[in-house]
Amino acid sequence: MSTGGPDLFVVCKNCGSEVSPYITECPYCGNRLRKRAPKIDREGRVTERQRRLRSPTPALPRLKAGEIPGIRGESHPYATLLLVVLGFVGCLLWRTGLFHDSFADLAIVGRPDTRHLWKVVTAPFVYDNTGFAFAALAAIALYGWLMERRHGTLVVLSLFLLGGAGGAAAATAVSSTAVILGGNGAALALLVAWAVPDLIALRRGADIDGDLIGTAAIAIVVALMPLAVSDASWVADGVGILAGLLVGWPLARLGER
Repeated sequence: MSTGGPDLFVVCKNCGSEVSPYITECPYCGNRLRKRAPKIDREGRVTERQRRLRSPTPALPRLKAGEIPGIRGESHPYATLLLVVLGFVGCLLWRTGLFHDSFADLAIVGRPDTRHLWKVVTAPFVYDNTGFAFAALAAIALYGWLMERRHGTLVVLSLFLLGGAGGAAAATAVSSTAVILGGNGAALALLVAWAVPDLIALRRGADIDGDLIGTAAIAIVVALMPLAVSDASWVADGVGILAGLLVGWPLARLGER
């Protein structure tokens, strides 16, 4: 048999006879040699059709906490989802009008006495304007999710309390007659804390992955809500920005280390 030429014979595994490679059954014992007749190429060689085996797509497991140093494990934004749902419920209390008394009890009207200081916590979840609710809750949902994925649940809740409850408390201390509600301070706290690492990198001339232009546009819309909604507080805006800087700066420094 010449090298590179067609096979002259094949050996039957049953009787050991040398038979033609172009037949499907052994003529001596009737043993089945192949299911179908082989294909012949232009040079007279037998070509076997090889089945292409698809390699299975590798499925990577979920990243666990502590598996790679410096990278958090994958987690669900439960805290962010809870904050957005509570804000949505607070907007419905006003929009539907079915729970008007509850709406008034959750917002801050004037300076609350010591028995009603808990209103500084509930006021950031209450809205009396649909546009205000949409802008604030959209920012909380987006940057709360980003911060929770980066730093975890505790950081998100802390920023919300500092910017939301802290902003409501500061606004109440400044004005004893105003109506204080809405989560503009909380939204700005989360937004600024997320943007701080990119701002630091940009100052150093390094490349950044975040969209600071889009973030700035969202920040301007949320910060200017007091122009459209009288119950949104400028003081809460300032407290939210300050809280984002105070929390975001050390978190960014720890992330670099």
